[in-house]
Amino acid sequence: MTTLPEIRPTRRFRGASINLMYVPALVLFAVFLIWPVIQGLSLSFTNWDGMAPSYVNIGLANYQRLLEDPNFATAMLNTFIFGVGSTIIQQVMGLFLAVLLDRTSRVTNAVRSIIYLPVLISPVVMGAFYYLVFRYNQGALNDALAAFGVAPVSWLSNSGFAIGVIVFINSLQFVGISMIIYLAGLQGIPAEVNEASALDGATGWTQFRYVTWPMLHPAFAASVVINLIGGMKIFDLVRVLTGGGPGYATNSVSTLISRTYFGDQAAGYAAAQGVVLFLVIVIFTVVTNAWLDRRATKLGM
Repeated sequence: MTTLPEIRPTRRFRGASINLMYVPALVLFAVFLIWPVIQGLSLSFTNWDGMAPSYVNIGLANYQRLLEDPNFATAMLNTFIFGVGSTIIQQVMGLFLAVLLDRTSRVTNAVRSIIYLPVLISPVVMGAFYYLVFRYNQGALNDALAAFGVAPVSWLSNSGFAIGVIVFINSLQFVGISMIIYLAGLQGIPAEVNEASALDGATGWTQFRYVTWPMLHPAFAASVVINLIGGMKIFDLVRVLTGGGPGYATNSVSTLISRTYFGDQAAGYAAAQGVVLFLVIVIFTVVTNAWLDRRATKLGM
């Protein structure tokens, strides 16, 4: 009986079949990311109101309007404050909590879960909860201050206080992400490294500064980029707590886009704002990554 020779796929065919596995992901990426970006970019050159079946191409008029719009300048400044402020606070708090909870026990596991739990809660729910804390009339914080004879404070009506409150709440909600990232970094440091540094006389703060912290650079880089992007896209908290007010004083660019599109019915102008926000986040992320790469090079990583 004659047996047929075994047919094996050629190396080229095997490589082609593996490349085909990327097609579904690339299609989804194109449909849900690339196409909306292209469509938003094209709409930013029009006067579309968001409802009319037709619109007129007006060139760079929307972008020129952005340069002259004080509300957009305020929103962009607030966006930087939300992003950078939240990132700094989350790094400090996340690293402190990670070092504090870098041991395995039932208590530390429970505390980690409690700290991470707000990450799983919708920012809308967090905003509604903290609105009851910071509102002027019958707010929990003002009631507590009144017990000590302190006059109530307009936490959400004063733009300075309101921006600080938003940064604080956003940092408190997502500090669990930084904590988990730093915990992974701490637990990835070989025990031999700490033992060797201890034998050389490095303990406590000296060991952390010269041994542990440099080895946490990958965790630091990941945490900074994730927190920065998330903070600069903030929408829900601002919308629930202040609605961008008083006036336009606490708007982020995301909430300003919503007000421009739905309130002013200027979809073309809102699209231009969205394009600028997208470019700013991309540039900011690239610059941050370049700085982190230079820092890694100096650390010899």
